[in-house]
Amino acid sequence: MHESFITYVKKYSAIPLTEAEIEVIKEVFVPKKIRKRQYFLQEGEICKHGAFIVKGAMREYTVDEKGVEHIIRLLIENWWVTERESYVNLTPSLYNIDAWEDCEVLLFTRTNFQNRLMSMPAINEMIIKVNENFAIATKKRLSLMNQSPEERYAELMKSYPEFIHRFPQHIIASYLGVSRETLSRARNHPVKK
Repeated sequence: MHESFITYVKKYSAIPLTEAEIEVIKEVFVPKKIRKRQYFLQEGEICKHGAFIVKGAMREYTVDEKGVEHIIRLLIENWWVTERESYVNLTPSLYNIDAWEDCEVLLFTRTNFQNRLMSMPAINEMIIKVNENFAIATKKRLSLMNQSPEERYAELMKSYPEFIHRFPQHIIASYLGVSRETLSRARNHPVKK
């Protein structure tokens, strides 16, 4: 499982990992299986762990007072799982994160990541690039909410086509901020270029 993460680091960092650093990575990242529907984090808990998804799919969401789920993020292989605000500030999470499919992850504690990995140049370079990509993706997602349902669906198909095959229509609809019926119409009436 660790090879997936090491390959990921190489993708985002021109600085090579040493053999000693790879051994530390293997100590810090603990392989864990998360069953479908099992929580990684529940609303109200403090996020003390993060994970790197090796296999499977997860979702981050909130539930409103009517019991309706609102999808914040969808997560698949080679993506990071953590509720950033809770993880950074050690405050109770406003969100739930659970496995949509059976997952295999590399779990790490906040303390181990900071104390044992942050001194590695390759990890630091990777974190900078991943954070930049995350900021761009977040901004893109927010601007997407000002577009029509058809445009939202078209952008999802362009940016994350694997989501369409991994998550059911009601999850995709929630992620896009539309009803299932609106999503169905958007799928049947693509954006004309």
